[in-house]
Amino acid sequence: MTRKALTAGLVAMVSLVAFEYMAVAIAMPVVAKELGGLELYGLAFSGAMAAAVVGTVLGGRWSDVRGPRAPLWIGAAGFGAGLMVAGLAPSMEVLIAGRFLQGFGGALVSVALYVVVARVYPERLHPKIFSLFATAWVVPSMVGPAIVGVVTETLGWRWVFLLVPILTVVAGLVLLRGLAGQPVSGGQSGPAPGLAGKIAWAAVTAVGAGLMQYGSGGRLPLLIAGLVVLAVALPKLIPAGTLRAARGLPAVVGLRGLATGAFFAAEVIVPLMLVKERDLSTWAAGLALTGGALTWSFASWLQGREIFSRTTNLRLGSAMIALGVLLMGAVTFTAVPVALAYPSWIVAGFGMGLVYPTLSVLTLELSTPGEQGENSSALQVGESVFSVVSVAVTGALFTAVGSGYWAVFAATLAMALAGLAIAPRAIGSKLPVKDMAAA
Repeated sequence: MTRKALTAGLVAMVSLVAFEYMAVAIAMPVVAKELGGLELYGLAFSGAMAAAVVGTVLGGRWSDVRGPRAPLWIGAAGFGAGLMVAGLAPSMEVLIAGRFLQGFGGALVSVALYVVVARVYPERLHPKIFSLFATAWVVPSMVGPAIVGVVTETLGWRWVFLLVPILTVVAGLVLLRGLAGQPVSGGQSGPAPGLAGKIAWAAVTAVGAGLMQYGSGGRLPLLIAGLVVLAVALPKLIPAGTLRAARGLPAVVGLRGLATGAFFAAEVIVPLMLVKERDLSTWAAGLALTGGALTWSFASWLQGREIFSRTTNLRLGSAMIALGVLLMGAVTFTAVPVALAYPSWIVAGFGMGLVYPTLSVLTLELSTPGEQGENSSALQVGESVFSVVSVAVTGALFTAVGSGYWAVFAATLAMALAGLAIAPRAIGSKLPVKDMAAA
């Protein structure tokens, strides 16, 4: 019964972080208009992202050294407090401060949950737990827009922020009951060597990602500067050999970045392409993305029941992401029936559902005790940064070639194919990450 309560609490926390991530994106245009801070619109997102990168790195090492309880509860408190500050904000500046706190707290929670899974659940249950986590991320994208729309129109945008802290308290109480008596305390003894340096590199990485975000709108010098900063800083936060897809954990982190980068950079442009170029309504264009969310959830369920081997999950999933992007790219040409958009993203979403949770499982399997938090944070930081770079670069390509939808899909297809090429390297030796760098 205790483990059921723990699972329910973990899934609830993941769902709340995911819901608020999606809800803020929907509500922000109304928020910025009412608070009169349109010039600070981008900072409301990049500030939260920067805080999340730092929180992920800190939370991972903190969880390894002292156990995940403290970062989990402090993160949940920061997440809820940030939402309260944002919901009560009298100005855009105060709202951004709340978003910063929310992003930091949510990141602490996300990485601490991975360590809880590693320490409490046996390996045979990890696929099922991560399939639940994947579904908890996907479901808000299906039901969230309608909920946010109703709340915004009836209660006002502030309640998009203010209702979630109440639910966070409820989820926290369930989680507290589930954690009672579980072996999650402690970890390594003594200080965490190199933590201060990692936090500093995380801050530099966040700056680089922010520069790329701002540079994607046609500001080429900022884009290049951000890419240079990331080229220096990101390798300090991910396993050695990640950028060359060394076998084992480095390839796992690299594949996660390529898969999510390709999928989300393409998904960003899909509604615009379907509405502007193929004359679909916003509602009809959104259905294509909903289909992808549904199959992502279904494939995650299959992964949790280990219907396919992990090698098949990664190879087949990567191939389906590439195929989905290719087919959606074909829809940019008027000679191709627009109806192809729907099966295209169903295929891509199914591929993500196979790949994404499988990589979470492998990260814990390839981590020795005391490294689970650090490696989980590397997985999440790599995913975030790769996605930012992908969206920024494809956005710049889109602008450079003049509404270049084909250029976006060509670039994301190249990323997906690169992921397919390295997928076999993610299934390999279970060496600790320190040894894999030399393998």
